[in-house]
Amino acid sequence: MKLSAKDKGRVTLPIQENMEQEIISIAKKWGSDAVRNSDGTQLPPDIQKLGHKVYATYFLTRKDQEWASTHQDHLQQLYLMSEPVTAIADAVKIKLMTGYFDQQLTVDLNHNPKEWWEVIDRTTGAVLDPSHWDFDPQKKTLTIKKAKKWHVYTVNFLAYMVWDPTQMYNHLTNQWGDGPHEMPYDPRHPETKEHMLDRLDQWLTAYPEVDVVRFTTFFYHFTLCFNEQAKEKYVDWFGYTSSISPLALAEFEKVKGYKLRSEDLVDEGYYNSPFRVPTKQYLDWLDFQQQFVCQLAKECVEIAHKHGKEAMMFLGDNWIGTEPYGEYFQDIGLDAVVGSVGNGVTLRLIGDIPGIKYTEGRFLPYFFPDVFNPNGDPIGEANKNWLEARRAILRKPIDRMGYGGYLSLAAQFPEFIDRVEEICQEFRDIHHNIRSARPYTAPFKVGILNCWGRLRAWQCQMVAHAIWYKQTYSYLGVLECLSGLPFEVEFLNFDDLKSKGIPQEIGVLINAGDAGTAW
Repeated sequence: MKLSAKDKGRVTLPIQENMEQEIISIAKKWGSDAVRNSDGTQLPPDIQKLGHKVYATYFLTRKDQEWASTHQDHLQQLYLMSEPVTAIADAVKIKLMTGYFDQQLTVDLNHNPKEWWEVIDRTTGAVLDPSHWDFDPQKKTLTIKKAKKWHVYTVNFLAYMVWDPTQMYNHLTNQWGDGPHEMPYDPRHPETKEHMLDRLDQWLTAYPEVDVVRFTTFFYHFTLCFNEQAKEKYVDWFGYTSSISPLALAEFEKVKGYKLRSEDLVDEGYYNSPFRVPTKQYLDWLDFQQQFVCQLAKECVEIAHKHGKEAMMFLGDNWIGTEPYGEYFQDIGLDAVVGSVGNGVTLRLIGDIPGIKYTEGRFLPYFFPDVFNPNGDPIGEANKNWLEARRAILRKPIDRMGYGGYLSLAAQFPEFIDRVEEICQEFRDIHHNIRSARPYTAPFKVGILNCWGRLRAWQCQMVAHAIWYKQTYSYLGVLECLSGLPFEVEFLNFDDLKSKGIPQEIGVLINAGDAGTAW
């Protein structure tokens, strides 16, 4: 039976090699009209025969490991804070890498510690004079001389990232064993930037069958550090920690007219979490990096367009600096944005992005063995994900949906394949029935008031995207409700109110967050 237009389209299917018959079968069941590869999978050589639009995942700053290994001084960097140590004698020895995963991070031995690091007495807040401490590069330990007993000391030190956080997570989750650890390189170095752009141009020439370049994403990863047990130590989906380098700091001083301290970025070990009230210094750093990222991303998009390809950005992983609700995002010139859908809020985060041709949601579960195993519940996760997102779709429909990961894993669960078939059809039915009609909306807007305003539209109270946290779920529930309720929602910061007052169309103003936080 031939599928009608109503029963086909708007769905992206993740595929891999050596699954030709399964791909044809599942594509027919789901009514897909586009295919994509994922991290760790390749597009089959004869993919064009399927008659689908072809998305190709492209990693700008981590796939060329020959370049990374020969330019290790160009690897991405970050400031880390050592574990706090209490002085019990005049001399205090601090092992910098205690608590960190040494396969992901390594101490920067290229830049002078006396110039770039800070040793801080956390009891008083005083910064120690560099003459009061010594660093042993072989042992990666720092010794404080003439410490004050019972005072707590930490070190803000520069480190290199020697394993990309997403590839590290995928590698460990899928048990890729001896597979290479991909090192991320920093395009702020002119030589690396030129190489990165040339490589993109060459790749596009080599793969004419690709219709959409799925940039995953651009340059800098959100903050994700693992501990010595290779488990998550610190995560901040909005963290700019991985965009720090002496080169960037020197450029910042030229542009903004003043010098940042390491502590402006380490922030007592909070690393400027969005829950912290942002300082002027941190807001300046965000603005500085956003300008750089969006300008360079624009160059990448222009190369894709030159080759006749659409440019799509994945909203996640290396998305830092793009800021879809920020001042410079529109300058990039993207055709589309795809993002992971974790609930109604994250769907609205994608669906409300202005100035692009279409939006796409990557629904859960991701086809990885942490869910697709004999003890997993992929159908339960798919149902939960769809039900939470569906009410938001009815308010602000995304244009497309899809999934990601290893299709070979999902194919082992035929009941899951059947359930996704139903979800895909329901998604198309929603679009067919809505026909671009605007849903009923109350005659007034709801305002969400916090320190961040529009920059963090549909991003309040988040830590690691849609992951549940006991401390935030009640506050996040306010937004989750609003994601599917008949109100237009406007995000305001306190400066907006001070300078312009409460907008006339706001009928309800909500400020929901713990006292003393940015929310």
